[in-house]
Amino acid sequence: MDVAIIGAGVGGLTAALAIHHQGIDCRVRVYDSAREIRPLGVGINLLPHCGRELAELGLVEGLRRAAVEPKEFGWFTHHGQLIHTEPCGLRAGYAYPHFSVHRGDLQMVLYEAVKQRLGNDCVVTGHRCSGVEEEGVTLHFDGQPSRRADLAIAADGINSVLRKQFYPDEGPPVFSKVNIWRGVTKAKPYLSGGTICRIGGIFTTNKAVVYPIRNDIDGKGTQLVNWAVEVYTKEQGPIDWNKPGRLEDFHHHFADWHFDWLDVAKLMQDSEFLLTYPMVDRDPIPRWVFGRVGLLGDAAHPMYPRGGNGGAQAILDAVAFARHLKNGGDVLKAYEAERVPLASKVVLQSRNAPPDVIIDEVERRTGGKKFRNIDDVISKEEMLKVLDQYKQVSGSDLDSVGRAA
Repeated sequence: MDVAIIGAGVGGLTAALAIHHQGIDCRVRVYDSAREIRPLGVGINLLPHCGRELAELGLVEGLRRAAVEPKEFGWFTHHGQLIHTEPCGLRAGYAYPHFSVHRGDLQMVLYEAVKQRLGNDCVVTGHRCSGVEEEGVTLHFDGQPSRRADLAIAADGINSVLRKQFYPDEGPPVFSKVNIWRGVTKAKPYLSGGTICRIGGIFTTNKAVVYPIRNDIDGKGTQLVNWAVEVYTKEQGPIDWNKPGRLEDFHHHFADWHFDWLDVAKLMQDSEFLLTYPMVDRDPIPRWVFGRVGLLGDAAHPMYPRGGNGGAQAILDAVAFARHLKNGGDVLKAYEAERVPLASKVVLQSRNAPPDVIIDEVERRTGGKKFRNIDDVISKEEMLKVLDQYKQVSGSDLDSVGRAA
């Protein structure tokens, strides 16, 4: 059997590794439009529900060398006041780790594993897919010969060519009127040295997310810190994860964010580079499979990058596909039946009630002013209800993932 995967991103490479891990007798080829697989992007969080799958694939040690295992989540107002904190990963009792990692480092860990396990010829670069014929699966590429396969998976991202072929009237992704600016900055550790900080409300004050993604990068304890901000704006930029951004377009919203535990404004000014991206997603679709072609990751369910589930859901897709390929039968239909309802719920939960909404609630109740005691503003039980609901929808709660022995 020949399995073709379009896209050598996180989802596509994980699918190749998962197929190999299942011991399936087939030839896998991953086609990517890039001339060279290079470490691009900024930070990404891999919560324990995908940490479990990465552990099964034997990738934990490689990730530990490249990533940070965060200690806790922290939610803060735009004044820098602590609202809530809770441990994460192994510290929260999970049986599997949580990684905060540079997306490029993650991709290279996956890429090197694919080459080592499936051969250097598994990933075929310089092949931009332009379309597919479903019967027998014939893939067409710009300026390259067509290729045939028995099954194909489209993991070619939010601008998926194959999704557009199957949904020609769908239109562009839906813009939320929020733009994201992102970067990475070399900085001394803040708080515990492993805190994932959500600061400010999405709907009330503008928002920042800050967390370390590499430890001790200079032998002096300096970390590489990832940051991202969300700002309401009328103008939508290009849907390109690697589009350069400008400090003057957003920094004034955060210019006075100087906290005694972190200078957020300076962190942005000292960034090694700036990227911008519109907050977009798509409404869930009931069908991911067309003949012998299936969609995976952002090609199937693009979602807001909130709650650490964009990359995670692609990894879960990949592992599910490989498991159904091992089981045989109508592989793609079984994959679709399992993953569509689960991923669709995460898309909607990330859009309507991500974990960050507890900050918005506090900002609304205080009128954006400082509080004396958080317990007078919101109860612990109310916050946990919101957070636990997101975990349960995304499959990242303790009971679903597994507790440490």
